[in-house]
Amino acid sequence: MSRHLKDQAIGYLRSLEKADWETARGMCAGTATVWHNDGKPEQSVEENIQHMAAQVEAIESMRYDIIRQFAQPGEVLQQHVVHVAMRNGMRGEVHAAVYFRFDDAGLITRIEEYAGFVPAD
Repeated sequence: MSRHLKDQAIGYLRSLEKADWETARGMCAGTATVWHNDGKPEQSVEENIQHMAAQVEAIESMRYDIIRQFAQPGEVLQQHVVHVAMRNGMRGEVHAAVYFRFDDAGLITRIEEYAGFVPAD
């Protein structure tokens, strides 16, 4: 089961890379929540996806590189780097540790992301 959950976490991120919002939503429970370390309150998955979709026009490319993953029943903790290129020429990386919690059906019920942006030289 833990391999399946690791693949689910990666699949969710791959759908975000492609701006495939429908697939991303479908991988989450209807009551799923998202929290970021930005000082703002947690969001529903729908609110989080709407926020990302609103920024998609400014993004030239985005790629998640998974550094490591740890899993136990119902949970995945991973470290990844998001390589971001903006249409205005800005480049950088988002270094993140992300916790995914899953229900018994394998749907994401909670995402907690601890992240920081590092501009490219």
